[in-house]
Amino acid sequence: MNMKQRPSFPARLEGLGQGSAPVKPAATASRPTTSSTRPSVSVPLQAHGLGLDSSRVRQRMVQKLATDGVSDPQVLMAMGTVERHRFVDSALVNQAYEDTSLPIGLGQTISKPGVVSRMIELLRHGASGKLGRVLEIGTGCGYQAAVLSLLASEVYSIERLKGLHEKARENLRHFRLPNVHLLFGDGMEGYARGAPYAGIIAAAGGESVPQAWIDQLAVGGRIVAPVAASHGAKQALMVIDKTDRGVSQTVLEAVHFVPLKSGIA
Repeated sequence: MNMKQRPSFPARLEGLGQGSAPVKPAATASRPTTSSTRPSVSVPLQAHGLGLDSSRVRQRMVQKLATDGVSDPQVLMAMGTVERHRFVDSALVNQAYEDTSLPIGLGQTISKPGVVSRMIELLRHGASGKLGRVLEIGTGCGYQAAVLSLLASEVYSIERLKGLHEKARENLRHFRLPNVHLLFGDGMEGYARGAPYAGIIAAAGGESVPQAWIDQLAVGGRIVAPVAASHGAKQALMVIDKTDRGVSQTVLEAVHFVPLKSGIA
């Protein structure tokens, strides 16, 4: 597997320790816990120099998400906490909290808040507490990884484009998230060293879900990913559940994501 060594970020940021303990894979998916603790976001919840009240704008965004059907209170909390404007170019800051995808460079986009919240809500599928270990395919600018950090015990996020991998690292320096591990490598291969995963979520769509993801999913775990619909012309969200009886698939609404590609660049 063409995978670089686990990066030191974020364990060596200023004020943090010199390393974090390796994650010890469990035999099955980590079950949601009832703990109320969650990783803290150390930056203030206000925008600086943007001429707007970021916290107030985020709450309006959350209200719209709830109106549009997102009902998981933990997902709404996370969406209202993470400052999306920190993950977009300065020229697009005024659109940061609109329900729209925005370019982040290299032909990639940051997903709509509505899509991010919908997919994470599906990934949690009614969990009352945190998920266990989660694998994100396609780090992009790092926004979804930051949201996931508040909802999962560990987040492994892999990006195949070096430029975006570095951008995500830089974006996330504003947040101190010791449970987020950014990886540079081929997302189609997943990340076997961190398996098994309680959940796998993809920000790119292919003709089918790679077998490596299914193999790395724990019993009791769930995959949420876009896949090509008939003839590959359109994409739809697919949910894959893995039980001790096998694997089941459910195809949901139409979506539009960048194509899933192999290799690194």
